Amino acid sequence: MEPVATCRAFAPLHACSASFCGALLLLGVACGAGPTTPSNNPGGLPGSGGSSAGVQLNDDFGGRRLFPDDNWWNVEISGAPVDPQSSTYIDYIGRSRTSHPDFGPPPYGIPYIGVGGDQARVPVTFIAYGNESDNGFGGEIGYPIPPAAATQPNYIEGGVAGGGTNGDRHLLIVDRDRWLLFELFATQWDPSAQRWEAGSGAVFNLASNGRRPEGWTSADAAGLAILPGLVRFDEAMRGPVRHALRATVRATNGYVWPASHRAGSSPGALPMGARLRLKPSKDLSPYPAYIRNIF
Repeated sequence: MEPVATCRAFAPLHACSASFCGALLLLGVACGAGPTTPSNNPGGLPGSGGSSAGVQLNDDFGGRRLFPDDNWWNVEISGAPVDPQSSTYIDYIGRSRTSHPDFGPPPYGIPYIGVGGDQARVPVTFIAYGNESDNGFGGEIGYPIPPAAATQPNYIEGGVAGGGTNGDRHLLIVDRDRWLLFELFATQWDPSAQRWEAGSGAVFNLASNGRRPEGWTSADAAGLAILPGLVRFDEAMRGPVRHALRATVRATNGYVWPASHRAGSSPGALPMGARLRLKPSKDLSPYPAYIRNIF
């Protein structure tokens, strides 16, 4: 892989957690595991359902693309210039390291949920980064968290009902009707207080290219959205994945646009927001079709 010039750096690098340090990690999602509501599913894909459906775990969103075509997640960069520090960055990541795709089933990967516009919003108490978190969207307080997430497994990253107390515990929800993305970090249902708690949270309008305020985090340490960088089962089966992939490396050094938040200052490491790309000389022919779709 080779980084493009940082002036054209689009895709995120997530903060390195203890369990992930030491390897380039492509973050994926659970495929077909966990509860879904009954729906017509002509494609046979996990969680399939149109906007008239209710709560859908690992929804395919009707094949609709997340964010506009000109969003940094979706922009084609095959012709962008190589960063002058490319070799230094790759040396720091480690040329002998192998990538570790973090796909499902639970507790691996990051699940995501599709809901209708009538899903009730519930308030979230932010424990760590309340001053950098969104309490809701458009003047409406709360996140459309299905009640089942408090009592059933696999709605929240890690697979524990209600989130538990360990790990990143991301909770990702798309309002299909309003086309909004709600994301939470360190999510936990507190049964004694009867409330949802999280370390941080962010809401993204999927029809726009809005960016987080400078210096703000999101549910991702880079201040970016998480869901548009995941490899989803439905899109990998449908054809080539036409967006950047979210990745984790062992350390980071500051951030570049479109990231808005730093989580490290290790000399020689990539900044948050940097983008890696596969060299065009890489031979993809030995891989099965769905893996080539990811490449």
